[in-house]
Amino acid sequence: MSGRVCKYAIKQGKKKRRDGAQLILVNHQGQRVEIEKARQGCQEASRVVVSPRSEKPGGFVAKPETGPDGSVNLMVWHCTIPGKAGTDWEGGYFPLTLHFSEDYPSKPPKCKFPQGFFHPNVYPSGTVCLSILNEDSGWRPAITVKQILVGIQDLLDQPNAADPAQTDGYQLFIQEPAEYKRRVRQQAKQYPPLV
Repeated sequence: MSGRVCKYAIKQGKKKRRDGAQLILVNHQGQRVEIEKARQGCQEASRVVVSPRSEKPGGFVAKPETGPDGSVNLMVWHCTIPGKAGTDWEGGYFPLTLHFSEDYPSKPPKCKFPQGFFHPNVYPSGTVCLSILNEDSGWRPAITVKQILVGIQDLLDQPNAADPAQTDGYQLFIQEPAEYKRRVRQQAKQYPPLV
């Protein structure tokens, strides 16, 4: 595999792991690539094809972490979620990190915004509180990275008041909606598009 063939999607394979599934990488041509070969052969990571059969939603980015030596860490992905058009989040491109465990896809990835990210359903540490990321209730191994990112984008503008993770964001959302919206717009300006 050449160092330039670095676009991947992760999907369940047919070979068994201890959890009954294996991660399979698919390159930009739709060909299966063994994970070890991908780790060894990929010199530059580029944008990930989140779903090989459908178009990637605009503005989203998901790519594996690349080390200083050019190695690719498939267990950590750096993502960008665009604020949805027509909302107070519009114009912001919010950085998110996905941390996959060895038990993926049986267990969901941990999704984190930068520490201190303002939102009722984001812990002060930056960890996202979303039902589809809860391994005890909402998570299913068939949930894709694309579905996770779109779900988090939806959560930004539609917080779940029944499951707050952050006192400041929650209280403003419930008690002072105008101030909450001002803070959201201010935060969106802090994360302009990367050129």
